Amino acid sequence: MSQYALRVPDSLLARARKVAEQDHTSINQFFVVAIAEKLASLESERLFMAKRAERANPKAVLSILDRVKDREVVHAGDRIGRPARRRSPVK
Repeated sequence: MSQYALRVPDSLLARARKVAEQDHTSINQFFVVAIAEKLASLESERLFMAKRAERANPKAVLSILDRVKDREVVHAGDRIGRPARRRSPVK
């Protein structure tokens, strides 16, 4: 097993300690489980998107888009007014 020095903001560490204590576990175990959950979530999302991409049919989508007329249709309320003014950065 490896060791890694982790810098955690005080407020986040305090919250994590509180939850770990409520779960009757160590702060280390809390962080390990949190990292494992995040990795599983990301890997699951990537797998889902890859499987979804396999089913994609670009030719079918393009044939549907080819049937759309090239024209600008503006419905009432679809126009955007003048651009919002940018606020000055707070100093």
